[in-house]
Amino acid sequence: MPEWVQAGGWGLLAGSALLIGAGAGWFARVPRTVIASVMAFGAGVLLSAVSFELIAEAHERGGLMPTAIGAIGGALAYTGANLLLARRGARHRKRSGQAQPSEQAQPGSGSAIAVGALLDGVPESVVIGASLLTGGPVSLVTVVAVFLSNVPEGLSSAAGMRRAGRSGRYVFGLWTAIALISGVSALAGYALLGGTPPEVLAVVTALAAGAILAMITDTMVPEAFEDAHLLVGLITVLGFLSAFALSHT
Repeated sequence: MPEWVQAGGWGLLAGSALLIGAGAGWFARVPRTVIASVMAFGAGVLLSAVSFELIAEAHERGGLMPTAIGAIGGALAYTGANLLLARRGARHRKRSGQAQPSEQAQPGSGSAIAVGALLDGVPESVVIGASLLTGGPVSLVTVVAVFLSNVPEGLSSAAGMRRAGRSGRYVFGLWTAIALISGVSALAGYALLGGTPPEVLAVVTALAAGAILAMITDTMVPEAFEDAHLLVGLITVLGFLSAFALSHT
């Protein structure tokens, strides 16, 4: 199977977890403490992947300076875009409670949430595709980390969207589109970055890592802390160690 097809397939697989989570959040009426706990675990998994896969790989390819430039650039880009989206009603797009505004309360917030979901998902998918450029198999740890973190993201967001009065067509249409775009983004990460110098690839990998790290602290950790604050540290560490163990097997 051509590697570009594999890249797209792995990205689609990781993105499909958003639909799994959205289904659970929409139909199962999952308690908010459970949502928060799963979100904490997913945050820990992603933190591990960022540390031991993305940043470590970027440093190995390009050294400290390209890695630092990329990571800071990714965090700045994410933060800037997130500030703009927050003003349009997407600040709490991953929250499961009453924080998400309805379309009636803030017109245009639905579109802002959709764009915000793209902002959260595209960097993860690009690095999945780029991980195939080494000539070896896909980074299984990155795929698993993104998959496991996408489940609570979809779950929490869908629960919040339901409480905000958004329709099932909107919610599942949104996450289906994001899952498909995840596959396309992974394919693009493989196709567009092939043949680039190691320093450039290091910057791009670190850029995605910086954006993901900013997303974790801005959207996932607050949701986890709000309803599971007494256990959130322990659960996050368990997620972190699970991904770490997977990367060392």
